Amino acid sequence: MILYYSPGACSIGIHLILEEIGKPFTTIRLDLKVRRDQYQQSFATINAKSKVPTLVRDDSSVLTEFPAIAFWLACANPGCNLISRDVEGQARALEVIDYVVSTMHMQGFARLLRPTNFTPNEKDSGMVRERGHEIIQKGFGIIEERLKGREYYFDEFTIADAALFYIELWAIDRLKLDVGPVIAAHYARLRARPTAIRVFQKEDLDPNNYK
Repeated sequence: MILYYSPGACSIGIHLILEEIGKPFTTIRLDLKVRRDQYQQSFATINAKSKVPTLVRDDSSVLTEFPAIAFWLACANPGCNLISRDVEGQARALEVIDYVVSTMHMQGFARLLRPTNFTPNEKDSGMVRERGHEIIQKGFGIIEERLKGREYYFDEFTIADAALFYIELWAIDRLKLDVGPVIAAHYARLRARPTAIRVFQKEDLDPNNYK
């Protein structure tokens, strides 16, 4: 398998899942900011959406979108216990992953990091960022209630934690937001996993000096 990623982007969650699975895979790094590799023809022919994560599977088929990739990896590797075997548990995992991606990421963090995508007027950027912060704080409040007294979102590490991993990275290490002790402890637990340590090393990313 081949994972197309950008250091510290949401693709880091998929990178973590691949490390947890432990099967051979390779990575191809994309520069999304300066070279804007996502729009180059060489990548656009692989993923016309021009975004990461993008996974090229062993049969050369391409899978895109964080929830789909995470779900497929978990189901294709049942021995790793990255998702429940029953439909209710699978639905609950997809429930939190979709909330992380579609609401906290695309509505919350996107407003904080790229306010001009939400308003044509620069003077409104402050209000856009404020709304983004409200969405993020509400989301972490909901997730905090679930994590109280738990090490992971479910009984053990799953793809739900991998999704939380990337927004916790953004909130705590990148934006230095106050997310409270429960969320902070969950992220510290994930960061200490050997698989996460390898991911940071492979992406040449220092979480203590992340911008």
